[in-house]
Amino acid sequence: MTLQLTVPNMACSACANNITNALKVVDANANIQADPQTKLVTIDTQASETVVKEALAAAGYPAT
Repeated sequence: MTLQLTVPNMACSACANNITNALKVVDANANIQADPQTKLVTIDTQASETVVKEALAAAGYPAT
């Protein structure tokens, strides 16, 4: 399943790395692309959207 989420708090590449690391915890095999310029995170994952959003929120990057 591919999800595309907006993460307004993502400001730089360090934020993108933090987001990637947080998502790898819930799905180690996920393919994640985080773009600080557009604030978009694209995730190809087996985890549910709810689990992904909870992981982002727990890392300090709530998604919409």
